[in-house]
Amino acid sequence: MKLRVGAALFGLGVLLLVVAAGLPLYVAPAVTKLPYDLARTTSKAQAVNARALKVTVSGGSVSIEVPQATLVSNVEVIPQPEDTADRLPKDLAGKAVIWDVFQTVKNADNGEVFSQYSTELALDRVSGAAVEWDEQWLNETGEDKTPVGNVAYEGQIYKFPFNTKKKDYEVFDRDLKRSTPAKFTGTEAVRGVEAYRFEQRIENETLNTPESSIKTLIGRFAPTATSGKVVYSNTRTLWVDPVTGAYLDVREQQHKEFQPDNGPVTVLLDADFRYTDDTVAKSVKTVEDNRSKIDMVRTYVPIGAGVLGLLALVAGLLLVLRANGDTAAQRQLAEAPAGGPTPGLVDEPAERDTAEQPVLEREGGVLSDEIPPASTNWRDEEESTVPAQRPAPDEDEAEKR
Repeated sequence: MKLRVGAALFGLGVLLLVVAAGLPLYVAPAVTKLPYDLARTTSKAQAVNARALKVTVSGGSVSIEVPQATLVSNVEVIPQPEDTADRLPKDLAGKAVIWDVFQTVKNADNGEVFSQYSTELALDRVSGAAVEWDEQWLNETGEDKTPVGNVAYEGQIYKFPFNTKKKDYEVFDRDLKRSTPAKFTGTEAVRGVEAYRFEQRIENETLNTPESSIKTLIGRFAPTATSGKVVYSNTRTLWVDPVTGAYLDVREQQHKEFQPDNGPVTVLLDADFRYTDDTVAKSVKTVEDNRSKIDMVRTYVPIGAGVLGLLALVAGLLLVLRANGDTAAQRQLAEAPAGGPTPGLVDEPAERDTAEQPVLEREGGVLSDEIPPASTNWRDEEESTVPAQRPAPDEDEAEKR
């Protein structure tokens, strides 16, 4: 029984040690990738007392104004697992995922839409950065037909890499249609969760604006001008979870203005967007859950499996050795002759029987009687066969003789 239990514990110990070594090497990399079946997510940012360009088309007339209002931006990310499996080229198969993203900016008071866009792109499953894909597109006009491949995404967009480092990253800006550096500026806690803070500064960049839009702006804000440009600035601050690369908080201080060659400058956008409290709380909860899963696979389960594996291994080995020892002892007993000494056992009293016996001396002679063997000393002292020694004769008695 001991042998079977010991062998089972030994095997279990080996299995647990294999699990402890395999989880960080093979399972952990799998959980630090964007899953194909990621649930859709929605983030909300708000800009209080913002000013933003609002274009209203009614019939054949176009109305342009820059009202002041509290704006709410909703961004919804919808992963496309089926398209990921069917539409990506072979060099991206297993390495990237396809996401559809929709954003709408509305007036928080009456729900009027100020702007919206939709896009489809492919992201690297580990770095979270955009990958080259011929079928990506970006729709900022609201029209049904959008040319495929009309945008070249690059850098980080909706998340940072797993295991984000304390370094600068290239972050894509949708207005510029290219990426610029987001510098690592420090570490902060967002509701108790450590976050890396990155800051991207875009200052006075001229946007590539269609000529038709420039003419519309001239007609509304600078009738005497013949040309103009839209200048854009933005300070984007990102609080990123370094383990998962997810955004814990986002702030964008955006500013756009129309600068005609003749006439006053007109502010088209002045808004300070920041994640709402609900979005931050939801982001923190999601990050904590995902961190726990990653830590379980990377640290806690391997350590626990390793400790239990060692204990089971040692316990099993001891039981096997003890079982083998018991079997050997039983075999010796079975092989011993009846009535004879047990093989391998020392009969200590017998050793005393063969010991050298002392000799008693006295004046005038030597006693020939020997002390009986030690084995006979097991009897009571009254039965001892040692002869009584006679007293030595008196000297005067000897002279008389």
